[in-house]
Amino acid sequence: MATEHIFSGNPLDRADARRRDPAWLEAAARDPDARYLPLWQLNVLVDSSDSREGPRLGWLKHADVERLDVGPPPIFLGLQGGAPHFALDISAVHDPNHEFNLGAGFAFEESRAAAMNLPMAETGILAQARAQVGWHKSHRFCSVCGHPSEQAKGGHLRRCPECGAEHFPRTDPVAIMLVVDGERCLLGQSHGPLVRFGMFSALAGFIDQGESIEEAVRREIWEEAGIRVGEVRYHSSQPWPFPSSLMIGCHATALTHDITIDADEMHDVRWFTRHEVLDALAGEHPDLRLPGPIAIAHHLLKDWAERG
Repeated sequence: MATEHIFSGNPLDRADARRRDPAWLEAAARDPDARYLPLWQLNVLVDSSDSREGPRLGWLKHADVERLDVGPPPIFLGLQGGAPHFALDISAVHDPNHEFNLGAGFAFEESRAAAMNLPMAETGILAQARAQVGWHKSHRFCSVCGHPSEQAKGGHLRRCPECGAEHFPRTDPVAIMLVVDGERCLLGQSHGPLVRFGMFSALAGFIDQGESIEEAVRREIWEEAGIRVGEVRYHSSQPWPFPSSLMIGCHATALTHDITIDADEMHDVRWFTRHEVLDALAGEHPDLRLPGPIAIAHHLLKDWAERG
């Protein structure tokens, strides 16, 4: 059975053919049935007004946003039930709660925290919206000539009016791998948040240009831990919109055992037994802390530890 990850399962029809029609996009943006998902400084609007249903994405109607000059054009996310759905960057608004007259139960939340309580399908929409809004915020100028670029194709690209270059949203592939040696697995702490939280996780690294997933797994493990890896097996993938990664999860088999840490990259790398991982997943290990279910590393560990 396929592993379901938070930020996966987006139900929207991305409607690429519709994106190519500027007249259709303009009409869709004014459609009374259109829905807008506002992001303020990359925090997403969440609707918690229905205590029985639980938190949901805080969609606004066209009438809610048409009177305000909120900055960049809306980004077309796709269609659901025939209704166009857009993401809207409202970071230019000083006080969004006041400007939009949001009622009780509506609030802007940090996207990672919000995703922990949203329905799975809505986390997929959130991943798309946050990644695309973030990309437009950080890619406002043409990388060829430096001229300000313009949003096009419903936000699916930026076009330079000066030199004609087209720039597409980037997705950065990351290999994340659980290396196994019989009843042990290899976990590490990179410098930064993992050390502050006292947490160990699967090792990971960006895939280089001209490099396969398997090659990246073997290279990263050798560079960070000095371990040689043989067989590499794909497990699952997870969009990670912080800002724009695709986590490619793998299990790998160790060929060597002695650890040599790259101190520039890693604070600590150790072997842990299956029993230790099971205790940590249950919250019963006195020292070992592991990533929670929001992270693909959690599922790589859980699948290996429980398979026995």
